[in-house]
Amino acid sequence: MGIPQLESDQQVIQATKKRNLYQTTFFNRSFLIACLSSSLLLGIILFAIVYFIGKTGIHVFHDVSFKEFFFSLKWEPNENKFGAASFIIGTFSLTALTLLFTIPISLSIAIFNTQFAPTWLRNILALSLDILVGIPSIVYGYIGLTLLIPFIRTTFNTGLGSGLLAASFVLTLMCIPTVVKITEDSFMAVPTDLKEASYALGSTHIQMIRRVLIPTSASGVTTAIILGMARAIGETMAVVMVIGNTAQLAKSLFMPTSVLTSDIVMEILNVSYDSTWNYALYMMAFILLCISLFLIVVIRNLRKKGA
Repeated sequence: MGIPQLESDQQVIQATKKRNLYQTTFFNRSFLIACLSSSLLLGIILFAIVYFIGKTGIHVFHDVSFKEFFFSLKWEPNENKFGAASFIIGTFSLTALTLLFTIPISLSIAIFNTQFAPTWLRNILALSLDILVGIPSIVYGYIGLTLLIPFIRTTFNTGLGSGLLAASFVLTLMCIPTVVKITEDSFMAVPTDLKEASYALGSTHIQMIRRVLIPTSASGVTTAIILGMARAIGETMAVVMVIGNTAQLAKSLFMPTSVLTSDIVMEILNVSYDSTWNYALYMMAFILLCISLFLIVVIRNLRKKGA
């Protein structure tokens, strides 16, 4: 009686193992198919966005020459003048001015937070940065509209106060948390052996930071700066509320102007779909998309080199 019972138990165990193996194989295959399907769907969506915006925007060149669109400063849709050069120049000018403020402030905060700040203060700064990241952009724009613009108008004795300077201040406040967080991660990833070797050679703390910490984490810092640039280029609502939204090339920091994002959001609802005006706005959106894709490619290459 004992041997048949033993054989029966072994058969049950083998059957259970086969069932578990089958279930594991099934779930693994299902998970792999789900992952591949999600990746394929993501690629299709990205291609569809690029294709749709590019295909729609390219129609503008049926009525507007390439030279006029990219090099003319005259944007007067009611007179069929679609020169987007002022918006393109304004976008890069605003981004450059924002980075001019953002980079030194962010680097200073990251260095202080990782090298000098005590633990309790580091926790407070980290919490503050997390809160700044979560604030909606329209709140930044409202603060800039109600507090910053009157301050600029009073301090610099300008007419309106809106323009590149106000927009760059708002964008700086929005970009600092992103740049600081990534820069801190880059600083923390620097091997301790390099820091100790620098101290062993007689370097002070400041010299170690200047000659070892920053050069070693250069790729990560550059990635943080590029991500901040992407945030500045793509921001819309906060910029709309403080830049003035005037289709003209800014000749001073206090002159109302417009950039690609602000002009698109201000005009897209007022045009018909099958019009040159609408096609011009889509081409402006396609330019923004190409800039974003270019920045992503640069970041990917930097990560490979910095690995």
